[in-house]
Amino acid sequence: MHTVTDSYQGNTYMEQENDWDRDLLLDPAWEKQQRKTFTAWCNSHLRKAGTQIENIEEDFRDGLKLMLLLEVISGERLPKPERGKMRVHKINNVNKALDFIASKGVKLVSIGAEEIVDGNAKMTLGMIWTIILRFAIQDISVEETSAKEGLLLWCQRKTAPYKNVNVQNFHISWKDGLAFNALIHRHRPDLIDYDSLRKDDPVTNLNNAFEVAEKHLDIPKMLDAEDIVNTARPDEKAIMTYVSSFYHAFSGAQKAETAANRICKVLAVNQENEQMMEDYEKLASDLLEWIRRTIPWLENRTQEKTVNDMQAKQEDFRDYRCVHKPPKVQEKCQLEISFNTLQTKLRLSNRPAFMPSEGRLVSDINGAWHTLEGAEKGYEEWILSEIRRLERLEHLAEKFHQKAAIHESWTDGKEAMLTQKDYETSTLSEVKALLRKHEAFESDLAAHQDRVEQIAAIAQELNELDYYDSASVNARCQKICDQWDVLGALTQSRKESLERTEKQLESIDELYLEYAKRAAPFNNWMEGAMEDLQDMFIVHNIEEIQGLITAHEQFKSTLTEANKEREAIQSIQAEVQKIAQSNGIKLSGANPYTTITPESIDSKWEKAMAMVPLRDNALQDELNKQNSNDTLRATFATQANTVGAYIQEKMEEIGRISIEMNGTLEDQLTNLKEYQKSIMSYMPEINKLEGYHQLIQEALIFDNQYTSYTMEHLRVGWEQLLTTIARTINEVENQILTRDAKGISQEQLYEYRASFNHFDKDHSGALMAEEFKACLISLGYDVENDKQKRSGQMVSDDFRALLISTGNSLGDGEFARIMGIVDPNGTGAVTFQAFIDFMSTETTDTDTADQVIASFKILAADKNYITAEELRRELPPDQAEYCIARMAPYTGPDAVPGALDYMSFSTALYGESDL
Repeated sequence: MHTVTDSYQGNTYMEQENDWDRDLLLDPAWEKQQRKTFTAWCNSHLRKAGTQIENIEEDFRDGLKLMLLLEVISGERLPKPERGKMRVHKINNVNKALDFIASKGVKLVSIGAEEIVDGNAKMTLGMIWTIILRFAIQDISVEETSAKEGLLLWCQRKTAPYKNVNVQNFHISWKDGLAFNALIHRHRPDLIDYDSLRKDDPVTNLNNAFEVAEKHLDIPKMLDAEDIVNTARPDEKAIMTYVSSFYHAFSGAQKAETAANRICKVLAVNQENEQMMEDYEKLASDLLEWIRRTIPWLENRTQEKTVNDMQAKQEDFRDYRCVHKPPKVQEKCQLEISFNTLQTKLRLSNRPAFMPSEGRLVSDINGAWHTLEGAEKGYEEWILSEIRRLERLEHLAEKFHQKAAIHESWTDGKEAMLTQKDYETSTLSEVKALLRKHEAFESDLAAHQDRVEQIAAIAQELNELDYYDSASVNARCQKICDQWDVLGALTQSRKESLERTEKQLESIDELYLEYAKRAAPFNNWMEGAMEDLQDMFIVHNIEEIQGLITAHEQFKSTLTEANKEREAIQSIQAEVQKIAQSNGIKLSGANPYTTITPESIDSKWEKAMAMVPLRDNALQDELNKQNSNDTLRATFATQANTVGAYIQEKMEEIGRISIEMNGTLEDQLTNLKEYQKSIMSYMPEINKLEGYHQLIQEALIFDNQYTSYTMEHLRVGWEQLLTTIARTINEVENQILTRDAKGISQEQLYEYRASFNHFDKDHSGALMAEEFKACLISLGYDVENDKQKRSGQMVSDDFRALLISTGNSLGDGEFARIMGIVDPNGTGAVTFQAFIDFMSTETTDTDTADQVIASFKILAADKNYITAEELRRELPPDQAEYCIARMAPYTGPDAVPGALDYMSFSTALYGESDL
């Protein structure tokens, strides 16, 4: 006893369902439809053997025509039938037919040879339906669907453009006849005037389709229009059987659809690649243009006049580094990732590598970026040096004007004093007094010589440092020097005049003279002390301010002796008064030898003593400032050392991760992205360091002994860390692309990675030529002994044959050929991506130009050219227009107007072209 079901054992061409329900066969209308349809279907095949059947349950009873039918539809020979007329002979023949059906994987249920021989209509119809399913419907599959679903999907696609047609099943959807007509019109529009059909005239529609199919498509009429229209729900099996005949009749069109799908796939790859090329070119152009605009700004060395102006430039530069540059760093990284992804896709689709337009290579962008960073470094160093220069200039200029004002105040009236002729009418004693007074003035003049020289030296330094207001400084300095020369000449002239009359002068009060001689230097000392106490100072570290404090303390230690000298000078004046009083001498006025009075000495002494604590406070304030600056240095250094160590640690970690790469590629990608997220969470620490760095710069701190890290060094390290993790993620993504496109197993990738890492001794991510050769040998190639050995899981025999030369060894010539593939630029190093690209490309079949040409040939009905109309009919609109715009006119001997050359177009897709 054999069995039957609708589902082909072990196959998915039909969902598990009861495809022939004997209870449904009790419906006379359905039985009639099945009997007519199945009979017509059987006759469409039996006529090829020169015979027919009239009655389906009677004509198959002896098994002879049943065996003949199976031979026709299968193309195979069945065992020789028995020609006897006895019942046993008939049963044996039917069993041979049923055994053949079972040998094709069909599991027969409840059907035995006796029932067929006895003419059981239900069993016979069930058996024929099983045969139809197995030999007419089973192989129909669209987009990996089951047979029934595949046939239904095929009908839906073919009839989708037609109004009033909505195929949802194999019964009600076909009652109005429009679906049958639409199927024919879709493939043979010359046979059907579809627009003339009316949905409310189903009988006419059905008869039109059946007659056209029988007359022009060699599809026998399997149903009556009236039976379909007058049945509430036409028999599904009958409709499926009839529709499958249409499917097979249009199988050539199905081949065209398959060809069109292949072409669409190839074109889609090209369109996507072209878009990626355009995106790369635009991004590269925009980035290079930004670099081109930025470098001149960074190379501009226009000097400013004040520290504030330069600090404004420094603030603009800080804004550039923190706001404008970071997005460009991301764009540069994305550009490299896009370039690598594009090249991987091109290799996987067997396309030539992408060569950006001149000047837009990744190396060009890296070169421009290197130039930009060099300009940045130079610009920042220039700003800092300019701030120092201007600060020094402002300090010197203020010091110059202070000293000049003091000197000009001292010289006021001196020319008038030196040019007066008072000695001509003076007594001898008065002349002697004038001479002594002049000697004191000369001493005073000599004491001021140092200040004049200091003023000239400061003016000279301002000139050498290119002070913006040097003209006014020089003019004032020249005026002081000229005046000094005049004073020197006048002093000499007056001295000579006084000396000519000195012989006529009597002695002078020695006490006055002693007072004058001691008061003048002491007065100068006090003026010098007050000048020093008011002297401007600028320091950059604690050591410098402590040096000033030490000098100030040394000055204060001399005050006791200075006060004794003051008291001694004042005692001389007291002695003069005492002698005058004792001798009844009436003093004529002030000390004739000096203008320095005891009151002025005391007044200056009080002023100098008042300046001492002010100087103490100023020095202490500066010490506090330098201590604060030192705290800033330490705070920055602590954070910088932490960030620097973190960056170094993470760079080493990502180096290890990129080498170890445990787990599946998806696991690696997930872990790397989590790792990247962890790295990005450290950004607040970088921002904190930037904040400390800004405080350092605002405080004009130019050195830091607590750390070897600079902000520039850490910025570069951070950007390098972000770029490295992004590149590592991109490498894994490209490996996934390669694996999925080339069909590489996870085990093969593990083997490739393990072998590569083993020979990458320095963990550089690349193998030298000899290391690469050893890596190939580790995968099964014995280079030294010209023998091929297996070691673990090997690559395919075809690939091994490709790698091994005719002598079964990886000779120098063959190895040079392989190195030309994996290292086209001749760097002498092979990256892991190039390694797996080579392994996958040589072992995997990809679509080729010949395959695409063959697909176009099917669409062109075997012609050597194709027309725009055919392309628009067979391809989606955007891809059809893509081909039409790029195909050259066909110029062969069989050319017709409008013919297009699909052969050269297909070849161009896989070679160099201007697409």
